Amino acid sequence: MDNLFSSDFWFNLRPGRLIPAFQNLLIGFIIIMVALAIIAFILKKNKKNLYFRFWERILTFTCTNTLIGLVLWFFNHEMITLLSARFWYPLWLVGMIVWLVFIVKFAITIPEKKKKIAEERAYEKYIP
Repeated sequence: MDNLFSSDFWFNLRPGRLIPAFQNLLIGFIIIMVALAIIAFILKKNKKNLYFRFWERILTFTCTNTLIGLVLWFFNHEMITLLSARFWYPLWLVGMIVWLVFIVKFAITIPEKKKKIAEERAYEKYIP
């Protein structure tokens, strides 16, 4: 556990392979992302649906992060010097969190849009 808080652990350019537990965790995360990508692809079929853009963003998020995870796993498996360094994992995590914040901000606006559309339909009902 002391290794996690040392700079040598995070910034070593020749870190070696991942421990099996973390490698299994990374592969499990990639499998979960693929499953979420499939679910998002299925749910975004209807372009007239109000949630279409939301599912499109989730699909882009999952596909991109699946690809990044596979690339990081490959670099670590092949023990490529700079590209297998451990500091890429926290950077990837921060990038995912920032991306998810933007997706959540977009998702919060959906009920407002839904309400606005309902008000417009109610108003158009009385227009000849």
